[in-house]
Amino acid sequence: MVGLVRGVFGFARFIGPERSANLGAALARTVGPFLPAHKTALNNIRAVYPNKPDAEVKAIARGAWDNLGRTGGEYPHLSRLFDFDPDSPVPGRTEVDGIDHFLALRDDHKPGIIFSSHLANWELPAICAARFGLDATAVFRAPNDPAIARVLHEIRSETMGGLEAARQGAAFAMQGALEKGGHLGMLIDQHFTRGVIVDFMGRPALVNPILGKFARRFDCPVHGVRVIRLPGHRFRLQLTPPLDLPRDSDGQVNVQGAMQAMTSVVESWVRDTPEQWLWMHRRWRVKPAPAAPST
Repeated sequence: MVGLVRGVFGFARFIGPERSANLGAALARTVGPFLPAHKTALNNIRAVYPNKPDAEVKAIARGAWDNLGRTGGEYPHLSRLFDFDPDSPVPGRTEVDGIDHFLALRDDHKPGIIFSSHLANWELPAICAARFGLDATAVFRAPNDPAIARVLHEIRSETMGGLEAARQGAAFAMQGALEKGGHLGMLIDQHFTRGVIVDFMGRPALVNPILGKFARRFDCPVHGVRVIRLPGHRFRLQLTPPLDLPRDSDGQVNVQGAMQAMTSVVESWVRDTPEQWLWMHRRWRVKPAPAAPST
């Protein structure tokens, strides 16, 4: 199976990043609407945008499949996609807003937290950090298929800094990275069963509280980074200034409030480019509270 995956990736490298992305997008747009996940996407979009015409809802879903297919087609080319050079007069495939924040994080000799979401090609921020010498550990969720997971890990290892799989015991490695003055990057827009409840797109959702806990423990800067897919196979990375997180009466970061603040930033990103987000995920799974007994 690994050989087959390598063969597919080899073919993608042969045809180049643009044609590989276009092919991935075409396949996803064709096959995606026939998958059960498409119904999940449509239900999610309709719940978030109840007043949108059905044609617009379906267009967002098609755009989401297009983006997912492009992202898949771009994996074999990750090392080539990020080519930002602040000193070059010629724009490349990628531009970066907020590079000064990256450099400040790199040079402040403090731990730091960077949150992100499944928008556009969400792998690019970790590559940006590695290229500019930011000591960062990216937390990722390995694909369920072992063959794909192995090949993706090889690609990530070639282009990114530290990597930590989301698994039992990963919290200790994440904490260790911060204790050494490093930086932690994590996607926070997926359901987490043992999470804290936040409002996301007007609906209650569960989010992993670990970044809020680390922000409380280390009292370190917390930034958000998003990727925007631009026309012409280009990308823009945007890093926010450090968030002003809510604090308890004793002055410590409030974990639930911190996760709500981060989630609100993610919501603003998704609303900006809804067709570039991963709507196929069952993000909203909070069970309604039981009705109060009648008296």
